Amino acid sequence: MIPVSRPDPARTTSVPDAGPRTGDADTARWGDPPDGWRGALYKVVFESDTRAGVLFDKILIGLIVASLLVVIADSVESLQARWSGTFALLEWGVTLLFTAEYVVRLICVRKPLRYATSFFGVVDLVAVLPTYLALLFPEIHALIDVRVLRLLRVFRIFKLTAYMSEYQALGEALAASSRKIMVFLTVVIMIVIVMGSVMYVVEGPAHGYTSIPTAIYWAITTMTTVGFGDITPKTELGRFIASLMMLLGWGTLAVPTGIVTSEITLRSHRQDAAAKDSKSFAPAAPLCPACSSGDHGPRAAYCQHCGAALNR
Repeated sequence: MIPVSRPDPARTTSVPDAGPRTGDADTARWGDPPDGWRGALYKVVFESDTRAGVLFDKILIGLIVASLLVVIADSVESLQARWSGTFALLEWGVTLLFTAEYVVRLICVRKPLRYATSFFGVVDLVAVLPTYLALLFPEIHALIDVRVLRLLRVFRIFKLTAYMSEYQALGEALAASSRKIMVFLTVVIMIVIVMGSVMYVVEGPAHGYTSIPTAIYWAITTMTTVGFGDITPKTELGRFIASLMMLLGWGTLAVPTGIVTSEITLRSHRQDAAAKDSKSFAPAAPLCPACSSGDHGPRAAYCQHCGAALNR
């Protein structure tokens, strides 16, 4: 009998990572991290599996929230009249910090132009640009109100999506459901065009339905159950049609929610199945002594949630 050699699982089977890492996706887009001090900065700025990286993300999230609160408070006239100097000082301080962060990110990557033209690169630029534009072009108020530039600072909130995996999961679910949602919106548009045209014929200009676009506007507000009340049917047939539109709107609003929810559930089941398959090969991840989370990579030395050292 010829003996059959069995492969050693420790040699033939690679240990998969416990989950997707943001750093791996960044590496694919912007190149491998450089060596030396640039590589050290890259690990802090773009990766979150070290204590310094977690601390950097937390500080940045705090600055984003603080800058938003300053912009919101600065729009209140009573607060602006009393604390305008303080608001301006805080805004400039936050702007300089965000500018330094943007420059550091460009320095850290091998392909800075690719990062600058990415979504988060554009968001980083928009987060600091309005303050400098208002300083360099004070006469810009002759073209547009300066408050328009202030409004652009609110877009800093999009920087938060880079540090929360839940945002990324929701974005992936929306992208996977885009075709279904487009079909749904097409059906809704067809319904409001047909029903608006019918109401234009039934009610007519005498009751406020002066044109088909106006009647379509009424159909949209009725189907979404908003009902501003600026245009209302007066005839019995028109009220009957409006009642059908309202009932139809209840069911219509639930469709896109169900589409996205089902896609999120499906992706969650797939991730759970992949995690179960990987447990037979990957060593058990240590629990964090601070927050008790266990979804760490096999080489992680610090918790990706709270930054505490893992017991290896």
